[in-house]
Amino acid sequence: MSSQEEFFSHIEKGYKTKGDYLIMGSAIYEGEPVQGAFVKIPLKTLNRHGLIAGATGTGKTKTLQVIAENLSEQGIPVLLMDLKGDLSGLAKPSPGHPKIDERHEKIGLPFEPKRFPVEILSLSEQDGVKLRATVSEFGPVLLSRILDLNETQEGIVAVVFKYCDDNKLPLLDLKDFKKALQYATGAGKKEFTEAYGRISTSSTGTILRKIIELEQQGAELFFGEKSFDVNDLTRIDEEGRGMINIIRLTDIQDRPKLFSTFMLSLLAEVYATFPEQGDSDRPELILFIDEAHLIFKEASKALLEQIESIVKLIRSKGVGLYFVTQNPTDVPDEVLAQLGLKVQHALRAFTARDRKAIKLTAENYPISEYYDTKEVLTSLGIGEALITALDEKGRPTPLAATMLRAPMSRMDVLTPAELKEEIANSKLVPKYNAVIDRESAYELLNEKIARAEELARKEEEKEASRSRTKSTTRSRTSSRSRGSTRQHPVVKVLTSATFIREVFGIMKKVMR
Repeated sequence: MSSQEEFFSHIEKGYKTKGDYLIMGSAIYEGEPVQGAFVKIPLKTLNRHGLIAGATGTGKTKTLQVIAENLSEQGIPVLLMDLKGDLSGLAKPSPGHPKIDERHEKIGLPFEPKRFPVEILSLSEQDGVKLRATVSEFGPVLLSRILDLNETQEGIVAVVFKYCDDNKLPLLDLKDFKKALQYATGAGKKEFTEAYGRISTSSTGTILRKIIELEQQGAELFFGEKSFDVNDLTRIDEEGRGMINIIRLTDIQDRPKLFSTFMLSLLAEVYATFPEQGDSDRPELILFIDEAHLIFKEASKALLEQIESIVKLIRSKGVGLYFVTQNPTDVPDEVLAQLGLKVQHALRAFTARDRKAIKLTAENYPISEYYDTKEVLTSLGIGEALITALDEKGRPTPLAATMLRAPMSRMDVLTPAELKEEIANSKLVPKYNAVIDRESAYELLNEKIARAEELARKEEEKEASRSRTKSTTRSRTSSRSRGSTRQHPVVKVLTSATFIREVFGIMKKVMR
């Protein structure tokens, strides 16, 4: 056999799969794709997570688009976090191009333009299905992680949640939580101290400042009702295709804390809601997190631990997480070690630091007798990538430089009119976009404070009235005890000098 035939056999054996799979493209040997040497990813391993990495302009987004399309065709729903705004084109078929035809001829796959079922979601004021969660659903532990609180402050958050649970005070949005926190060290200080112990004013002040920081990044739009049901991410259309849910995040790139808050809340809700799936033949949902470095860049140690924990546990629910970033070193080693599929586009070596990063990246991939990984990493063209996955038994597949298939949908954004049409046809917009502001902790605590103030006012009035009554009584008693200085008219007559003289005059006459 020739070397190319040996290579073909090597790829065919390494990527052989018995069940359903995705075809990523054709393996490259000595700079050219080998027609029919398909790189295939078993569906049953896609809940083992993955990485799509590479320098700007090397085709990461198109790779994400290709995987999302193929998953949808297999009836597997997808969630895409679109920070650059260039994934909405999935809703329209590709216009085609001679270069696409040439690429697919080399790969050995037919090309068929297609559109896919898309749901446009929004975390901010942008149009789309509004994603919200209540503070209660978020929970004290996750909220403390996001706010990067210390142990004492975490305890206070837990106590506030407990108080609201015990007193049936719904924590729906951030103003509810802030009001409860203020009540704990204000009007309700005595009540809190008796039931839960003393709460430090300085600690609650710190927590309030961190909540305000979160609000300044737009979190007040995320916390509230109606809460998004994560089961709506797993819908299948009339043709049996999985729904591709696209979250528009173009206006929050500079607000990483809000992005992290949303992502962790979503993953925690998915983990809590989805049933255990075990070793299934296909995933329940695949999530792609574009610009993943935004999550890890400013994450605290506690937040990173939370992410690592979820990554390890959520695959048992049939959910796969795929991080899209420029360099694998953007992802913490503890998370990177959990990723089964790795699609590595070209890296550029402009500096000594770049060369060092390329060397480290190369060491993350299986050793190959057909490739010098460090060299290939800098010579890959646009739409080409090194790929290693897991086979059905969970073993890493051989490293394969791959010419990737082209997306079947449009590789461009929807026009404003097209986007408006997609949103108008949504079945979820009527369900989630109505603003709900029902009575919650904020209103109930304000009422409680108002009642307490009214009661205190009435008590003060009663006390003042009692004080006035006591004062009057004391005055009368004092007057009687001293006796009056004014004489009775009869007494006055009887004691007058004239009366005495007349009496004595009469007495004198009688004596004579």
